[in-house]
Amino acid sequence: MHIAAFARPGNCCSLLWLGAWLSLAAPAVAETEAAVSSETASAEVGKLLERQLDTASSRLARLYELHEGRPLWQDPARVTALVEALRALKADGLVPGDYRPDRLEVMAQAALGDAASVHAKADMDMLASRTLLTALTHLQRGKVDPRRLDANNNLEVAPADLDLAAISQSLDQGDVEAVFDQARPSYKPYEQLRQGLARYRRLEEQGGWSALEPAQDTLRPGDSGESVAQLRQRLAAIGNSGVVAADASYYPAIELQAPDPRAYDEALVDAVKGFQRRHLLAEDGVVGPRTLEALNISVQQRIDQIRANMERARWWLHGLPESFVLVDIAGYDLRYFRPNGETWRTRTVVGQPGRRTPTLRSEITHLTINPTWTIPPTIMREDVLPEVRQDLDYLQRQNLTVLSPGGETLEPEDVDWSNPGGVMLRQPAGSSNPLGQLVVRFPNDQMIYLHDTPSRWQFGRSARALSSGCIRVEGVMELAQLLFEDTDTRAEASRLVASGQTRNVLLARHVPVVLHYWTVQPAPAGELTFRPDIYERDPALIAALEKPPTR
Repeated sequence: MHIAAFARPGNCCSLLWLGAWLSLAAPAVAETEAAVSSETASAEVGKLLERQLDTASSRLARLYELHEGRPLWQDPARVTALVEALRALKADGLVPGDYRPDRLEVMAQAALGDAASVHAKADMDMLASRTLLTALTHLQRGKVDPRRLDANNNLEVAPADLDLAAISQSLDQGDVEAVFDQARPSYKPYEQLRQGLARYRRLEEQGGWSALEPAQDTLRPGDSGESVAQLRQRLAAIGNSGVVAADASYYPAIELQAPDPRAYDEALVDAVKGFQRRHLLAEDGVVGPRTLEALNISVQQRIDQIRANMERARWWLHGLPESFVLVDIAGYDLRYFRPNGETWRTRTVVGQPGRRTPTLRSEITHLTINPTWTIPPTIMREDVLPEVRQDLDYLQRQNLTVLSPGGETLEPEDVDWSNPGGVMLRQPAGSSNPLGQLVVRFPNDQMIYLHDTPSRWQFGRSARALSSGCIRVEGVMELAQLLFEDTDTRAEASRLVASGQTRNVLLARHVPVVLHYWTVQPAPAGELTFRPDIYERDPALIAALEKPPTR
């Protein structure tokens, strides 16, 4: 029946029924129209996105493909969660402003309004997705390319490996935070650095600490005065902030209310030694120039130092094998993570600032027993030739043989030392050979290797950036034997050395080796060990982290 029929005179009941029916039916109709309108809008946005994806990266296109071409960011709550996650990247040492969360928030408010055009919705959706992938890439593998910072860096950072299917699924579930958790490095050292950054930022909010200006050059146990009281306050500021771990033996807590705050007592001596231990300083309990310099590094500088090393962690912590040799350059430390789960650790001497040990990854292929030493080009040019030109007898005193480029022995008098060309100098195996009794070799472009040394006293120094680039290893004979055993290489290091014969021993299986550079290292209990930036690499990295990315 036509609705008009209900309007005829006398059909009062019918009119009342019609009004009731319309009042009930109207919301359902409105909801249906809204659903159709939403689906239509989403389809229109999808069409525009499809056109934009023709020129987008393959990764971005794949993300939308996994989402069946539908827009990802038409839900205001989801966009809000993304904005909050971008701002929270400060906790990872990144700069939230790089990802322009404020701009995205404003753009989303306009694009998701009732009057917004389909083009505005599509543009906002694409911007949010691009921003997400950029942020996740920086979070997983780092924002800065290390090769652009230091030509001495041979460590190539692998491309980001984002699980786009998992990202799409998490977004469908509205869990943006899970997306960031999936990309964030899951390694314990990274999480310890992250926690340390939060603690130092809390310390900064509390006012940090003031620089010490002692009345005398050195503060020693038994001293007394206002300078000692300031030292006590400086150490207490760290201890009372929760920056250090609960292990009091590692870094004893200091109470401000000592019997005599101005006295350099035993408790203060222990605290100074703990500070020195955590900063790779001579552990003598005396505040000399180097300890004072470390004490006066500001909390903001320490925050930046942690941020720099979080970026290094994003570069280097991925893809490490279960068993490998790890050289911590700035920490003067070598660890061999053995296949049986044990860790063998020792001290090292690394390259001096003018002859830096590079960062790199390679594989140990063989060991040289009772090595001869052919002087490398840099040492030849900068150290040996000036001595030879002044005194030709230097060669005899150093037991150096002169060789032609083809390996024939030459008489020193027959060489034009002002322009020696391709002449080589070689020292035979023996007790005075700088390589000692054994060399651990791995392919690399800079002729770097691990080796023994006759100057074993150097391992007792707190600062050990003393070599010409190669790494001197304390107890390298023990390391060699472990490598033989763990690779099923039938050899006995001590017996081979005792023979006096120079020979190469190939490992039955290669062992990965990583040389890296940390100026902040989490200790097992979570406390942070700060190291001197011996190669002054931190400032350039921090500046690069602060620099806005290219858009």
